[in-house]
Order: sequence, then structure tokens, then C-alpha cells
Amino acid sequence: MGYDFSADEVFQMAIQMEKNGAAFYRKAADNAGDEENKKFLLELANMEVDHEKTFSELRQQLTEKEKASTVFDPESEAAMYLKALVDTRVFFEKDIDVTSMRDILMAAIGAEKDSIVFYLGMKDAVPDDLGKSRLDAIIKEEMGHVRLLSRKLVQFKA
Repeated sequence: MGYDFSADEVFQMAIQMEKNGAAFYRKAADNAGDEENKKFLLELANMEVDHEKTFSELRQQLTEKEKASTVFDPESEAAMYLKALVDTRVFFEKDIDVTSMRDILMAAIGAEKDSIVFYLGMKDAVPDDLGKSRLDAIIKEEMGHVRLLSRKLVQFKA
């Protein structure tokens, strides 16, 4: 049984993923021993908040057709399922040493890569006429995070 997602549903997931990412970076910053690392992690948290705002704005710009649900769902079970999927798939509680900047960066890069793969998969689930092309903005933003985190990780290589 296939299920087509609307761009609205994918933007809803993206917003939740950004919220989860901001919480992850704030928690890591709280445990950072070094002020420079703490500042960097808080900047990443702020980027996640900015992306959340961007995705909210993009979501508001969707046409009624792009917002339309593709299935009958009076109990909003699809939305609850998607939220649960996002909450457990990307930026979930991981067993990492939050006092190690290298481990934090490695976990963050993994989460960002997971989010890119997730969005690429979701892009396949969104029909062209329901806003598929708008998802490229999300993917591009997440790829920028991977590049930024990777550059920072080079400083912590053993």
C-alpha cells in the first residue's frame, strides 16, 4: 500500500526535525567544557531555529493543493505517525559522550546525513503536483550543515 505525502506534511516533518536539532545542539552546548565549542554549538542551535522559521515560511507559501492531504485521515493519525518517525529517526537521544566535541560533531554529522537521506526518500513520496520541487530547499540546507560540521571536525581529528 503506497502513501503519497503532500509537501505540507514533509515541511511539517522538517520543522519538527529542526526543533529536535536545536534541542540536541543546546544540550551539547550545556555540556561543552570549552567556551569556543559552546559558542559554536549554540550557533548551530540558532541555525536550526532559523531553518525552522524558513521551513515555516515555505510551508505558509504552499498552495491549497500542495497542502491537501492525499488520504482520508479525520483523526490526524498520519501526522502523529510522522511526528513519531521524526522524533525517533533523526536527532534522537544517542549514547554519545557530550563532553567530547569530536563525538558531538560525529553524532551531529550522522544526524544531518540521516535527515538528508530521509528527505530524499520523502521527496520520492511527494507527487510533482503536490510540491515535490519545494523539498530541494530543505535538502540544500541540510547539506550546508554537513559541510560546516565536517570543517569543524577536522580540528578534532586525532
